Amino acid sequence: MSVKVALAQINVTVGDLAGNSKKIVEWGRRAYAAGARLMLTPELSLCGYPPEDLLLRPAFMQACDVALQNIALDLAACEGLHVVVGHPYQRAGETDLRSKSWAVPARFNAASVLAGGQVLQTYCKRELPNYQVFDERRYFVSGRDAGETPVVFEVEGLRFGLNICEDAWFDEPARAAKAAGAQVLCVLNASPFHLGKVAERELRMAERVADVGLPLLYAHLVGGQDEVVFDGASFALDSQGRLAARAPIFEEALTLVEVSADGSVSGDITALPVLEAQAWAALVTGVRDYIGKNGFPSVLIGLSGGIDSALVLAVAVDALGAERVRTVMMPSPYTADISWIDARDMAERLGVRYDEKSIVPMFEAFNASLADEFQGLPLDATEENIQARIRGTLLMALSNKFGSIVLTTGNKSEMATGYCTLYGDMAGGFAVIKDVAKTLVFRLARWRNEQPTLGMDGTVLTRAAVIPERIITRPPSAELRPDQQDQDSLPPYEVLDAILARYMEDDESIAEIIAAGFAVADVERVTHLIKINEYKRRQAPVGIRITHRAFGRDWRYPITSKFRA
Repeated sequence: MSVKVALAQINVTVGDLAGNSKKIVEWGRRAYAAGARLMLTPELSLCGYPPEDLLLRPAFMQACDVALQNIALDLAACEGLHVVVGHPYQRAGETDLRSKSWAVPARFNAASVLAGGQVLQTYCKRELPNYQVFDERRYFVSGRDAGETPVVFEVEGLRFGLNICEDAWFDEPARAAKAAGAQVLCVLNASPFHLGKVAERELRMAERVADVGLPLLYAHLVGGQDEVVFDGASFALDSQGRLAARAPIFEEALTLVEVSADGSVSGDITALPVLEAQAWAALVTGVRDYIGKNGFPSVLIGLSGGIDSALVLAVAVDALGAERVRTVMMPSPYTADISWIDARDMAERLGVRYDEKSIVPMFEAFNASLADEFQGLPLDATEENIQARIRGTLLMALSNKFGSIVLTTGNKSEMATGYCTLYGDMAGGFAVIKDVAKTLVFRLARWRNEQPTLGMDGTVLTRAAVIPERIITRPPSAELRPDQQDQDSLPPYEVLDAILARYMEDDESIAEIIAAGFAVADVERVTHLIKINEYKRRQAPVGIRITHRAFGRDWRYPITSKFRA
């Protein structure tokens, strides 16, 4: 006895109930035509993940209910096909008794089994994550706490049990499904990507299989939603915990697996790319979906001749195509000739529009206007920031006039230490490398130069390096004063990034970092800069998350604080 199951690794958009429903129906019909009799969709695939405060709107919940019923009806002609759809669910007339001051509807993160034009059963998620980017207890009630029972359903003689994402990271939900008669565990997921997460998921799911002795099918979301990206890489494990199938990473895929009553599973395994390739695909996906799903026609990048803007440009072209990317070089009195030469060179290599607009006249006008105020005072960061803010003003003016969104070019190391200018280089709509530390910026630049450049149809356009070598090898500089280098103001990036990872990402204390061998002065300097620049980060544009802790949804530190450990 065996059943062919389709893992529908789809890219949906939050709130696009019509578009998401259409995709689920189309993929259900494809799965049926391929011989599948069960199709699994990702967590909350009907409404997109995370829907956040849309869940608090009664009209949204009602629209989700209607959309679910329509999907069931639209798939009724696929006789014998069962489709599991992730969606928000609200029990009519009931309230969440945890609320003390007003009645809150009992709302669940759910998955329903559809077949024969009907909604047969609904499973409610039991474990609600409330860490990192997750905030599910704000919106949902645990199915366990609400008295909901496990859901097991039969397809061609084989019994399948449901779990949703976080459920499978704990013992009880899978054990409950097995106790209810499940022979196969189906897990619907919307698990945000970070470096190393794919391998971590497969390891944890192998532990789950070892505990319950059931094969496990893992259907995962793919695509970008604001600052989070989902990598796909849906997979299947047999009852021994061995990998039997894996879908591609960062692309939609309908992955077919054959599941047997003896616990065996068969399918195709796509190899995982190296971490640099995963990071690049995450950035490309984040840009493509943020621009595409929000309807921006094109992007603008202030191209400086430095490595950060070069990396953002390469990502943008890979995501959108050269015709939707415009670059502007804005030299100041301190811009080295090699900067505009390298910027022009890279723009030509990638075939994007390139313009040069000197900010010297505007900078001189600002200085003249402020001459009386600043008389007798030395030049300092004030004049540096004026240059950055002139550039930000020009880019935002072009954005307003032509509808393009400005991609900012600041990296995680700069965001951490405040080595960036409010209303200057921080001005823009989307921060592509906001979660990419400077050392990783260099690694990604090297990696990208080793890859061919592909057209939007996947054909190879060129195998030449896209980032000029001098951009990678020259010392980093903001070029806001004569002979400036980043290391004049910051520790070496390999030191800074190591301290940043320990303090910000892993919550090590200052004492622990010093004990690990870092110089006291470096540790105190970097951690001090992290603390005093929270106000800047609060005003930064949203950006793509690729680490397990980014500045954004999973970093919520007070601006005003006297704690210094």
